Amino acid sequence: MKSQDKVKTKKIGFRTRRILLVLSGIFINFFLFLIMDKLGLPLFFDTLGTIGIAAISGALFPAICTAVVSSAICSFIYWPSIYLSFFHALIAIIAVILFRNKNYRNIGKVLLYVLLISFISAVSASVLQYVVFGKADTSFITKNALAFASASVSSYFPSLLLTNFFMYFFEKGFMFIFVIILLSLVPDSMITSSEADCWNRRINSDAVRQYINDSKGDMKHPLHKRIVLTFIITSLVLVFMTEGIALRVFFSNTKKEKTQRAYKCIKFAEDFLDASKIDDFIKYGMEAPGYQETLDQFCKIRDSYDDITYLYVLRIEKDGGRFIIDTDKEEPYEPGELVPFDKDFEPYLPALYEGKAIEPVEVSTVLGWMLTVYHPVLNEEGHTVCYIGADISMRYIAEYVGGYIFKLLFIMAGFFMVIISYTIWSIGNNMSYPISAVAACVDRFSDSSEEQEKLEENVRLIRSLNIQSGDEIQKLYDAICRMTLSQTEQIRDIRRLSESALTMQEGLIITMADMVESRDSDTGAHVQKTSAYVKIIVEGLKKKGYYPQKITPKFMSDVVRSAPLHDVGKINISDSVLNKPGKLTDEEFAIMKTHTTAGKKILEKAISTVQGENYLKEARNMAAYHHERWDGKGYPEGLHGEVIPLSARIMAVADVFDALASPRVYKPAFPLEKALAILQEGSGTQFDPKCVEVFMDSLSEVKMVLKKYHGGNFENQN
Repeated sequence: MKSQDKVKTKKIGFRTRRILLVLSGIFINFFLFLIMDKLGLPLFFDTLGTIGIAAISGALFPAICTAVVSSAICSFIYWPSIYLSFFHALIAIIAVILFRNKNYRNIGKVLLYVLLISFISAVSASVLQYVVFGKADTSFITKNALAFASASVSSYFPSLLLTNFFMYFFEKGFMFIFVIILLSLVPDSMITSSEADCWNRRINSDAVRQYINDSKGDMKHPLHKRIVLTFIITSLVLVFMTEGIALRVFFSNTKKEKTQRAYKCIKFAEDFLDASKIDDFIKYGMEAPGYQETLDQFCKIRDSYDDITYLYVLRIEKDGGRFIIDTDKEEPYEPGELVPFDKDFEPYLPALYEGKAIEPVEVSTVLGWMLTVYHPVLNEEGHTVCYIGADISMRYIAEYVGGYIFKLLFIMAGFFMVIISYTIWSIGNNMSYPISAVAACVDRFSDSSEEQEKLEENVRLIRSLNIQSGDEIQKLYDAICRMTLSQTEQIRDIRRLSESALTMQEGLIITMADMVESRDSDTGAHVQKTSAYVKIIVEGLKKKGYYPQKITPKFMSDVVRSAPLHDVGKINISDSVLNKPGKLTDEEFAIMKTHTTAGKKILEKAISTVQGENYLKEARNMAAYHHERWDGKGYPEGLHGEVIPLSARIMAVADVFDALASPRVYKPAFPLEKALAILQEGSGTQFDPKCVEVFMDSLSEVKMVLKKYHGGNFENQN
């Protein structure tokens, strides 16, 4: 309970540090911006806090959050600052890359990053100044840009861009130098510790951390990338759908409003148009009585509606529209001039020919995007004699919508980057990173199943992750903790049972070997000595690198454990032959040789009873072939060279040496030097030369075995 409270307190500390870190960066940005604004200087230094947070944390979310929130707060003093949030976020990303990879120690890379950030800042500021203020801006930058454009005979925007670039290169360069100097004064361990503590990277095992980094390249579709990509795509779709619907509603409402104003304008103009004079206006034009007065009234009406671009009167004919009155100030149509219809009017021509009212028509002409509204003018008989038309230019609506979209995208882009960076950070810390850590620990756990200490160490490592997310990941983590702990306990119990069974099995082997040995009056401690010699030889082969594919830890264990059974076949030999004090006859020797085949049959029967891969197979090989010779003149099958099983070749050396160095009923023990000389003479003919070589190289160990079992007799042999 106390440990959980401690973890909770620690988490609160992480969260508090994280918030304080971001707040400090925001304060630095706003404070410097406020001072520069009050002093009226063109340099704001409003990204110093962002670059500092990027250097300390090395993480995207705090740096981007600092940049965007700072821009939002600064907009209360200088409202266009909100449009720079996206570009400040880009600066934060570049700064994080620079400081996370320790590139700030390379002057060339620092210069490259400063140039890149200066270019981004210059582009953002120039676009903002050009779009929002244009040349009407009276700031220091704009004045210098205009002067430079005039002196270099170039356009305004490139001059503005170049002026901003030089200014920001000085500003960003100074800030980077300032932050790098501060970093050089702070120990690396403190920065690393601050990053680890603030952002809750609490994996203590370097092996686990390395596994997580290595496993990233093995996964084709990492979980956190898929989730983040899905989130980004979904968010963008929703944003664009929302914006599209909002713009469509806005345009529809604006179009409806403009149409209503156009009808009001037409109705007002209709009161000043005498339908009975239309023919005279067409025939006599400006000379017709009342024409000039009507034209003047139409011009005044048009001027009173600021959104009406053109107001005119025309008659619909088969070949086009014949203008009667046109209020265009620059190039008006003459009275009676026939103008062909645009293609946009073709669907409406049947109704116009019949003198009916039509819906407003959107027309794209050389004059721009227009909304045209027609209203029929009736005579006393109720027949349509002409139409009053009003054209509303939609260009300013398109410009307004374009500017609106431009500003909205820049505002949303900054906050969108905050959301994306938080999503990446949150998924990484709370989902992808814990899952990767657990996966690494479980892999280590499964790979260490052969060693109990490593199993227990990995159980402790898994529990040290201490995932307290309160969600399905924690539930999975708790289940894995219980499973690994339970499995470790089960493996410990299985090992205990296995060791007990193995001890019992080895005891039975020794007992069986002793039963055989007890019938042979001349083989005192033969089983123990040959087992010791076998161990010396197999370890010597391993040490020298001989037969590397064959000599594995399992093989070595099997050979040593099987050695006591090499003469198990003597159980079938009668005492008269086995313990005969003199030399055996040919018939008796033939009987004695059958102990190899008898031993093979006994152990094969045991192998068939005990199913699976086990050490008795090496025991069979040793019992059956330890009297085979390297030159092929041995028995029972006359095998030669490496065709003879390695375990049998090892036993052959051990068995013969013990027979030479030990007394028998038919001979005394040979001195050590003579026994060794006989072994060396048989190297390459009777024995595997490598086995003899490692035996001779281990004489100190051989003498210890002889001393242990022969005591004073051994001393006398020397």
